[in-house]
This record gives sequence, C-alpha cells and structure tokens, in this order.
Amino acid sequence: MPSVTCTIIAMNEADRIANTIQSVQGLVSEVLVIDGGSSDNTVAICEGLGARVIHNPWHGFGPQKRVAEEQASHDWILNLDADECLSPELYREIKQLLVSDIPTERVFQTRIRVVYPKNEMPAPFADFHNYIRLYNRTSTRFRNSLTHDEVLPTDDVVQLRGEILHRSYRSVSHIVRKFLDYAELQKKERGQTRRIGTFRIAVELPFQFFKYYFLRRHVFGGRAGFVYAMTLAVSRWLRLVMIAGW
Repeated sequence: MPSVTCTIIAMNEADRIANTIQSVQGLVSEVLVIDGGSSDNTVAICEGLGARVIHNPWHGFGPQKRVAEEQASHDWILNLDADECLSPELYREIKQLLVSDIPTERVFQTRIRVVYPKNEMPAPFADFHNYIRLYNRTSTRFRNSLTHDEVLPTDDVVQLRGEILHRSYRSVSHIVRKFLDYAELQKKERGQTRRIGTFRIAVELPFQFFKYYFLRRHVFGGRAGFVYAMTLAVSRWLRLVMIAGW
C-alpha cells in the first residue's frame, strides 16, 4: 500500500477535529495538522490522537494547505478540513483503492455533503460539492489562493462513490461570521473593491435563497434546510455588499 498523509488545517477546532482524525485512523500513515494559532485545546487533542502538529500563522486557505503539502512525509495526500470526516463507505473504498498500483498523475474526487447544525446525517437529495481530495503532490497541488482552496485537476480524474460528511457550521451565527471573514479575505486578495450595481444588490438575496433552497434542493431538509438556505442567502448578500465597499 502506498503511504498516505492526511493533511488538515485548523484554527480553534477543539470541538470537532477529533472526529476528523478518528475517521482516518487505520487508513493513513500520518495525520498532519497545520495549526494557524489556536487558543483552545485543538493542538492538545490532535497530539493526543497521534497527529503531528506544525504551527504556521494563518495566511489564507490555499497558503495553509500548500504548507501542509510541503511538510507531509508522503507524496500521496488525503486532504480533509477540520470540520469533515470520511463516511464509512468512503473509508472502505479508499482502503480497497490503496492496495492497487495507482499512477501518480491520477487524482480522486469525492462528493462532500453538508450536515446541518444539530443533525447527524445530510439531508436526502440535497446538493453537494465535488472536489479532489486524494492526490499525489508530485503531479498537482493546491492553488496558492487565499480563498479558492482547490486542487488543480490532472488529465486523470476518478470519481469516488463514497462521501465526505461536512459539518461546516456550528450555528446560524457561525455561518454569517464565516462568510464575513471570507469576504475580508476576498477583498485582501483582490486589493480593491468591486463596482456592483444597485440592481444586483437588490436581487442578490432572493436569488441566492431560490438557488440554495430550490436549485440546490435544501427544500428536502425540512425546517433546518429552510434556515440553512435563508442564512446562506443573507450571508452572500452581506458578502456582496462588503466587496462593493460598504
């Protein structure tokens, strides 16, 4: 089996990073956590579970993940966020995959399903993201972007059937704070505000709600899905206004 490093970037994730690390135990040879300066028990929890922790001041999503790539002990990387964990199906799928001879240029993408706050499983039929999370760093890397933390695809992309469970938001207020922090990073990366018309600002909120609730099918999430879609719509409207310089 090829040796794999699971890379995780973290900042004050003491309440949930244990689930992330435990979901890959027995599958990877190393868990590497890049901590951006946590003031809670994140580092102690990670080290207690056998992870190697490196402190690196927070400079944005892409730069942190590239530091993780550079510091990993192995070329094969399984990247997870501190609020994610492998589903049992994905764990078994990757374990079976690793017994085969994998070309270094092959990358593997997987669906990432949001789990609403206070819920245990994703809403059925709701939308998902699909990103490359298992790859060889000699063939591709994360983009060096403050906000767009995606692995660049190669010509050999394989879709995995299993899913990553993403507990991205602790609460409604956490959703809003996360989007506002993201907007600040976008402003910093662009170096200037964007000119956005009044009409765009006026229609952004209802458009975003329609997109998340109906097009991305969070309508199947019941009350939690409604609250989630509405909160995302409001957060995206606030982010747009901030980017416009208000």
